[in-house]
Formats: sequence, structure tokens, C-alpha cells
Amino acid sequence: MAVPRALTIAGSDSGGGAGIQADVKTFQELGVFGMTALTAVTAQNTLGVKGVYPMSVEAVERQIEAIGEDIGADAVKTGMLFNSGIIRCVADQLVRFGWDKVVIDPVMIAKGGAELLQEEAVRALRERLLPLALVLTPNVPEAERIAGVPVRGLEGRKEAARILADLGVRNVVMKGGHDDSDPNRAIDLLYDGRDFYEFSGPRLETRQTHGTGCTFAAAITAELAKGRTVLQAVETAKQFIQAAIVDSLHLGQGHGPTNHWAYGRRTGAGQGEEGR
Repeated sequence: MAVPRALTIAGSDSGGGAGIQADVKTFQELGVFGMTALTAVTAQNTLGVKGVYPMSVEAVERQIEAIGEDIGADAVKTGMLFNSGIIRCVADQLVRFGWDKVVIDPVMIAKGGAELLQEEAVRALRERLLPLALVLTPNVPEAERIAGVPVRGLEGRKEAARILADLGVRNVVMKGGHDDSDPNRAIDLLYDGRDFYEFSGPRLETRQTHGTGCTFAAAITAELAKGRTVLQAVETAKQFIQAAIVDSLHLGQGHGPTNHWAYGRRTGAGQGEEGR
């Protein structure tokens, strides 16, 4: 059986909770071979981002080429892309290699409030990258910035999902962590251009949430790489991130990272033909 392969194009988190570190951990836990193209190096920990140091467009291009010309990828995830030049480069390479299982996590603001996507890059994201997305995974602030409308409650998230789908995205997953209209449940919405599907879990009061968006999108990517449908991939990703938050590691003094091995220890996921 062929080994499923997933590529993440994202920034590095020196604290290990988000970015490519979270993505590769998630791929591994779900039995997928993970590869990386680094867009930026960040100096950060649970207390915040101390610095962001972007890669050159050429460096990003060469990394993606190295994967596409040799190992290949069954699914691709993008995270922090930082500027419009990198976004255009990524879009060109996705088209060049015919990668159509693309999950875009529009990383814009870190948990501590640091801007991780430059303003001029938002237009490039809308025009160049979103039309290539199989899945887009915005939280409420990200959806507001991309769609250009205020988002309030479940109905507001549905309207934002429709706007984002009109930009060319085939499936929009509106994450519910920032929507506190229901104090007891966190509801993620999947919109496939026609119907809405809800994925609900108990709302958890915790600071152990650093990297949740990266991890959730990476889990979707891993499942798509294994041949799952979008609906199946989102369902598994919801279970994966719920377990990662519940079984907290309690590391650091601020927004602590999630537990990437929690889901695997609960279910035995990833321990199969891929060699575990």
C-alpha cells in the first residue's frame, strides 16, 4: 500500500505548539508522511511572538519544487504565508504540480495578538489562493478580514461561509472557537457550497489552545491524503483537536500547546501499515 504524503507550507514555531511543528506532529499521529516548505521563522513561546523572519520567495519556491519533483504530495496545507510574494509563489506551484487537495488555514493573528499576515497579502490570498482551495478553515476574526463583513453568531458564520465560497473555495469550515454565542458548545460549520454540516463539542475553558487552528487544519489534510472525503476528514479533525485540548500538557506560562498524541493514544490512530 502506498504511503500517504502531506506537505505543509507554513512558518516555524520555535515553541513547538503551532506552525510546521504542529502540522508534522499531526501528520505523524494520523499515519501520514509529512513534508515541509518553510515560509518564515518565528521566535515565539506560550507568552507571545518575539520576532518573525520571512524566507525569500526563491527559498519557498525551491522547497516546494524539491517536493513536487521527487516525492510528491497527496494533500497540501498552507499556514502562515506572511506576504503577497510568497502567496503568489505558492499559488503558482500548486497549479504547476496539479495539487488539488489543498487546505488553506488563513493564519493572520497569533494567540498573543501578533500580526502574521501583512495587509497587502490579504488581496493576494483572496485572488490567487482561495480559488485553489478544496478546504478553507478560518476562525471568526479571519473570516471577517477576508470576507469584509462582521460575523456574529451561527447565522453570521453561515453568511460569511457563503461569501467565502463565492470567492472560489469549494468547502469552507467556519471554526467556532471565537463564537461564544453558545456558552456550552463549540460548533464548527462545514459549508460545501450547498449544504451546512455541524460538528459540535463541549466548549472548554482553558488557556491550552496554542496551535489549535494549525492542528485542526493539519488533521483535515492528513485525512484527505489518506483518501477520505472532506466530510470524513473534518469529522476526524474535530475529534483530534477535541482530544488534544482536553488532554492538556500544561506547558509554559501563557497559551500552552495542545497534546498532539492524545487522539492516537485514545484510538490507536496511525498505528497501521505505515510502520507504527
